[in-house]
Amino acid sequence: MDDRMRVSDADRDRVTARLREHFAEGRITSDEMDERISAALKAKTAGELRHVMSDLPEPAVVPPRPQYGPWRAAPPWIARRRGPRILPLVLLVLLVALIVPGGGWLVAGFFKVILVFWLVAVLAGLFVSARFYRRMHRGFPPRRRSRPRW
Repeated sequence: MDDRMRVSDADRDRVTARLREHFAEGRITSDEMDERISAALKAKTAGELRHVMSDLPEPAVVPPRPQYGPWRAAPPWIARRRGPRILPLVLLVLLVALIVPGGGWLVAGFFKVILVFWLVAVLAGLFVSARFYRRMHRGFPPRRRSRPRW
């Protein structure tokens, strides 16, 4: 800013507020603060205001902190779930089936169902990866092996 530029009331108020902060931090005495505030309120140009603040440090510019939401106890996909918790119920049923005499068939049946789902998932994965492999290589020209020329 040009030192000959006239200042507004807002500029004077900013300087007086900064002088009060310097007084609170112990950089100037109360007499100095009174003198400087009266000089700042009488100032008409930016140079006069700059002279009032010339021997005081400017506040360090602190970049704004990013605004984060509140911390969650669980990941978002779990925190949004509102239904009943299935896994604890299944584990409770399996525990009861182990404790109750003759309930072992229920546990064995449960593990058979899990085994079937796992087997279907593996076969589907193999099928999808084979199709992907074929599609990726279908667009490329075939590789020709060159014979070494002796």
